[in-house]
Amino acid sequence: MSWAVRIEVVQGGGVTEETLSLRPPANRVSRRAIGYWTVWAAVGWVIFVAAQAVFVFTSDDAPTWLTVTLTISCVLAPLHLLVMPQWRYRIHRWEVTGEAVYTQEGWLKQDWRIAPISRIQTVDIERDPVEQLFRLAKITVTTASAAGPVKISGLDHAQALALVAELTRTTQATPGDAT
Repeated sequence: MSWAVRIEVVQGGGVTEETLSLRPPANRVSRRAIGYWTVWAAVGWVIFVAAQAVFVFTSDDAPTWLTVTLTISCVLAPLHLLVMPQWRYRIHRWEVTGEAVYTQEGWLKQDWRIAPISRIQTVDIERDPVEQLFRLAKITVTTASAAGPVKISGLDHAQALALVAELTRTTQATPGDAT
């Protein structure tokens, strides 16, 4: 499935129109992103369940609703940890062409973005400590857009470095002022 998107490009005082197709990007993120997403979700669940458990087991008269939510949390947490990372891996995609950076991400709320190369202002690479353990990185492509930057997360670190170098070369060679 694809859709056509028309954009105006300002170059040297003139305006030209380009057509970019909105389609699922070709590249998946690293499979190691599944582990990364699982670890971050597990940390959140452990904190959430532990807070409930401490209150239930240390209280002389814990409310019934809290015991019920603790039980529900103990059932939902493993389901979430099994389903969410796999689902995100199937959805998260990216692609860079000579015309644009394409991204697709999310798992409940899905987001497709296109950043024309001529609109790119900066390209950044970032790694939190857990990403470093999984040898992953995220790239942020800042454009002259009110929608904010385009992010590609879950990339293999070496691939992210190569992609940043490629985008830097491509944007430097692309005419326009990225505004």
